[in-house]
Amino acid sequence: MFQVLLCGAAIVTLSMGIRHGFGLWLAPITMERGWTRETFSFAMAVQNLAWGVAGPVAGMLADRYGAWRALIVGALVYAAGLALMAVSATGTAFAGSAGLLVGAAQAGTTYAVIYGVIGRNVPADKRSWAMGVAAAAGSFGQFVMVPVESWLIGHLNWQNALFVLAGAVMLIVPLAFGLREPAYQAGHGPKQSATEAVREAFGNRSFLLLTAGYFVCGFQVVFIGVHMPSYLKDKGLGPEEIGRAHV
Repeated sequence: MFQVLLCGAAIVTLSMGIRHGFGLWLAPITMERGWTRETFSFAMAVQNLAWGVAGPVAGMLADRYGAWRALIVGALVYAAGLALMAVSATGTAFAGSAGLLVGAAQAGTTYAVIYGVIGRNVPADKRSWAMGVAAAAGSFGQFVMVPVESWLIGHLNWQNALFVLAGAVMLIVPLAFGLREPAYQAGHGPKQSATEAVREAFGNRSFLLLTAGYFVCGFQVVFIGVHMPSYLKDKGLGPEEIGRAHV
């Protein structure tokens, strides 16, 4: 149980931490590419929608082929998306890399996959606590990674910073092996197709209310995360102050 919780928390810390710092790239990318801020914001919106749409798919693939395989694929896609963000020369290409690729990768490297492993490997009386720890890891990732990303941009320039993060996200691959589960687990429990699971979820009022709550939460957090760093820079704050304020 400890190994699952440790590896899962580390993965969420890294994947969510990188995501929370994307707003730091708005100003340098739009200024160098000559784009409007709307171009960058659109890509971030696509990213979050792609994450939401791909979440059930990532969970289904993790259940069928193993969470550790889904995490490895997600890490590879995440790294590719970050690297392509650095070289995307058009708004469309940027929406594809920072939006579609990174969004889909986040679905495969965050809660949709990690919670499933925790739920299967942690005793019921400790399950809520363990999932809370994993959720806190995402917030801790923001606390740690945003200042780090601000420092990377300030010292390496924004393109090299993205390449460094593309390499860092590959740390998910060895961590994923810590979440390998016995093959017999796939054969236990009630049989239910993905379509049946989706139908059951959308027929549950509590699930719909929870989803609406997360939608509101995600909308405001991403809006602030994307636009606040540039707003602070407009007001004359330097990279270090922006990193601290963003956290």
